[in-house]
Amino acid sequence: MNDYKASKEAFVSGMTGSTVFHVNMISGVALSSIALHSALRSRVQAFGSAYFLAEFVILAMPMLLSMTLFAEAPGALSLLLLVPMLVLLLLPPLERGTPLPAESRDELASPNGRSRAETPLMHLSQALRPLPALTTYRAHMMLMTVLSILAVDFPVFPRVLAKCETYGVSLMDIGVGSFVFSQGVVSAIPIIKDISYLQAPILPKLKSVSRKMISIIVLGILRVVLVKGTEYPVGSCIVCMPRLPLNKYNQEHVTEYGVHWNFFFTFALLPIIEVLLHPIILRIPVALLGLWIGVLHQFALSSGGMKDILLNASRSNIVFANKEGLLSLLGYVSIHILGLSLGTVILPPSPSFFRKQQQQLLDGPSSHQPSKLDPSAPRQNAKIIIELMSYSVVWWMLLAFVRLGLEVSRRMANISYVLWVAAYNTSFILGYIFLDMVFFPTRTSKIRDPTDPSGKRLLIEEKGPKSSAPALLEAINKNAFILFLLSNVATGLINLNIQTMFVGNMKAMCLLCAYFMGMCIFAWLFRRIRLWKM
Repeated sequence: MNDYKASKEAFVSGMTGSTVFHVNMISGVALSSIALHSALRSRVQAFGSAYFLAEFVILAMPMLLSMTLFAEAPGALSLLLLVPMLVLLLLPPLERGTPLPAESRDELASPNGRSRAETPLMHLSQALRPLPALTTYRAHMMLMTVLSILAVDFPVFPRVLAKCETYGVSLMDIGVGSFVFSQGVVSAIPIIKDISYLQAPILPKLKSVSRKMISIIVLGILRVVLVKGTEYPVGSCIVCMPRLPLNKYNQEHVTEYGVHWNFFFTFALLPIIEVLLHPIILRIPVALLGLWIGVLHQFALSSGGMKDILLNASRSNIVFANKEGLLSLLGYVSIHILGLSLGTVILPPSPSFFRKQQQQLLDGPSSHQPSKLDPSAPRQNAKIIIELMSYSVVWWMLLAFVRLGLEVSRRMANISYVLWVAAYNTSFILGYIFLDMVFFPTRTSKIRDPTDPSGKRLLIEEKGPKSSAPALLEAINKNAFILFLLSNVATGLINLNIQTMFVGNMKAMCLLCAYFMGMCIFAWLFRRIRLWKM
């Protein structure tokens, strides 16, 4: 057993990673699978009674193949998915969808007879319209996580995709940052619904956010107790959740977050820190704030001695024992705020919506014009895509420039890592939104409300096929955190009973396929129930 443990430690340690292009190509398979699925939905009738099986084959299996058998040739796998998609495009699209009228905020009267311009902003706290592309993106990220935490234990999963020790890029390295970035995106929802939330007293907001994060902190403490109390070693996984407490063959990577710190503590602290930054978020562009925090963090690493502490200082006390988790926190704050910035672009009706709200709130109550700022209005997808393209170009160019003198380090969460995470996630969210717009195009027009005697009220009529995320991905997104915990337990059970690093490729693929199918079946069975609400 000791020989196997030593071999397993070497198997998951000391990785130097792959290339940004390679990681993008593997991740691009997910986009290709969505393109094929969207072509099928828009050109032929749905899959009937075999809906789950069809979605598993089209949406899930390509991800498994992209990081195993096709890991060295992900472009070929994408091509296999895109060729039938192009053939399907030769068919005429199905006629679907009904007009979705929504009040225009340009010329509306409020229900009490006053114009919307006279209605206080707080009364316009309508729900945001669903964004299927965001659901697809988050579900694909979770699927990649669920797969990677087990697949990394098998030789069929290339070592170049495993987490890098200090410097380098890999598929599993991008997973950590993507979790944080995604958290930032959805954190934009309350401030888009009501911009005055940024001006609310800090203390009540801190109490509210802290209550929501208690469950995450408890999981972080549970991990520490399980690992230290039972001398349970932890292997390489995307967000370093213990394989509860079953897998005794993996090493504990203290160089990831430290001896006691773990990703759950980082993940729980970020929304709390965001609340403390609300007064600043109200006054400056959010993306600029995120970038400034990243630059400040890099300055502290390079010129403030933090890099030397992180790489060379002995773990002589409780602070130094957890130096990685503590010193990388500011980098993850930067990623979270950049995700928040993207959320203010893609979630409201237009990319300028939040900026206008900022300006109106700063100018004072007399300048408020909520009649033009309804968060439930139809989205201007073309404008959103143009802005996302601009952000993508900026992040990729900054990354290329910074990498001339500074390699990516997830361990430090340095500025290169921050820019890589921002560029990667912005580009792929752009891809999902673009596919939705191509396969399920909508158009809007203004019509007079026949029920309004004055004839001044306008309705926005939205025509075209209604877009929605694939049902399997909706199910995964609904209970993503529970699915993540379950996958860790399953991974531990498999490692307890099988010496995974000696398993041949075909047997490994059968095991991974069965495991992945089980995770998807669990999500599907509970697709109408939210098992854990944070």
